Amino acid sequence: MIKYTLKCADGHAFESWFASASAFDSLLVAGHLACMHCGSSQVEKAIMTPRVSTATGDGAMQASSDTPVAARDDVAAALSRMRAEVEKNAAYVGGNFAREAREMFLGDAPDRPIWGEANAKEARALIDDGVPVAPLPFVPTRKVN
Repeated sequence: MIKYTLKCADGHAFESWFASASAFDSLLVAGHLACMHCGSSQVEKAIMTPRVSTATGDGAMQASSDTPVAARDDVAAALSRMRAEVEKNAAYVGGNFAREAREMFLGDAPDRPIWGEANAKEARALIDDGVPVAPLPFVPTRKVN
């Protein structure tokens, strides 16, 4: 795995992991890369500092972060706002998500904003059947330590 710092034509910087350098090249040529901020497909590698590991006092290795603190804070704040909006405007249905999403899609239940949990098999079946779903970048508050 390799992590690249990328930038779009509008100057947005972001990071992404790739299986290899050639995997990055293949995705870029196929047009499968897009800026996470604006959606632009004009993406290229940005200059980045190498990730350096340093030994801690107990002999363990600890990786230094090459993401600026301000950028991490911006992302954390955006995720926090997203969580608040989802929790305020959608009903949490827990492990019943796949069943409830399918029922709404088929017209067997009234449409309403929901969020919850689905395992990989359930999520794939929803996507394969055309049910409009998307993963959320956070877990329910009750599952956070």
